[in-house]
Amino acid sequence: MTVMQAQSLGADDKSIPISPLRWQESGDTLCVEMLDQRLLPRQELWLRYSDAQGVAEAIRTMVIRGAPAIGIAAAMGLALHARAWQPDGSQWLASFDQAATLLAGTRPTAVNLFWAIERMRAVALRLGSTPSREQAFLAMRAEALNILAEDVAMNRAIGEHGAAMLPAGARILTHCNAGALATGGYGTALGVIRACHERSKRDGTAPISVWVDETRPYLQGARLTAWELMQEGINATLISDNMAAFFMGRGEVDAVIIGADRIAANGDVANKIGSYGLAVLAAYHKLPFYVAAPSSTLDPKTASAAQIPIEERSAAELTQVGGIELAPEGISVRHPAFDLTPASLITAIVTEKGVFFPPYSFVSAS
Repeated sequence: MTVMQAQSLGADDKSIPISPLRWQESGDTLCVEMLDQRLLPRQELWLRYSDAQGVAEAIRTMVIRGAPAIGIAAAMGLALHARAWQPDGSQWLASFDQAATLLAGTRPTAVNLFWAIERMRAVALRLGSTPSREQAFLAMRAEALNILAEDVAMNRAIGEHGAAMLPAGARILTHCNAGALATGGYGTALGVIRACHERSKRDGTAPISVWVDETRPYLQGARLTAWELMQEGINATLISDNMAAFFMGRGEVDAVIIGADRIAANGDVANKIGSYGLAVLAAYHKLPFYVAAPSSTLDPKTASAAQIPIEERSAAELTQVGGIELAPEGISVRHPAFDLTPASLITAIVTEKGVFFPPYSFVSAS
């Protein structure tokens, strides 16, 4: 891993789109560069990774996070692996599977990771057992870059479909970060919000406003979503997670929209911890609760939420903030990173293919 000099990302030049990772290939440089999301918003630092092992560690340690983004990162990691592969020393498919297994073991809940690896495996299989290193690399690189480009296009389509459901001036509550930083660019839930913002500027209609849940314990909302929205000039207000019910009860929220890490065949959704609670609150207050995700997040092999594995992360992420210990030493800790929202609480699921309402038939339609 190489640490690059800190640099601004879109703060001064609004034409630069926010993206959490980029493929770099120039001269002797071949790597994936990732914006270290652990440091935002205090510092914008890019890290360089030149092999699959480094990419796996970046995913595991949350340098990069968000279901679509880690899928793209894994695909790029496999392309790097193809470039480093030595045909004389190992069989191609065995070598590929070794790197794929390493990447697949990083985070268990987000299905996009496994979806992207399977796409790369299909390319690896088409190459046969004895490709040259150059053949393997060119094919794997092309597929990884296709996955990146397709994700951005899907996000923009999600934005357009979702924005059509929301009126001008809507007050939207969102949770965690389902923005450009969690994807190849533009975002899913924040893609809908961006599309609403662009519509208001284009048509001169009332601008939307966004309630940003801080999203304990990792604070993706406070650190990442708030930063993205401020970069875009979108009206945003940060609240703690336990304030959501207060503002819903006062009639100051019109809709809730979140992303997803996995959507089961029946429409159940796994997303950042706290999402289920918001769905219950929205149902009580008769507010629409929307989920925005690309079709790569749909998992037809998983029948319902009961089959979705839930990642549990370190106690330190809960007991510490910014390295400062807040809890008494020795306290028992549980830290599920995701929770499960039943389809019955979801008003609609927005993908690049359109808006789907219950009963959910979008899996077969995808």
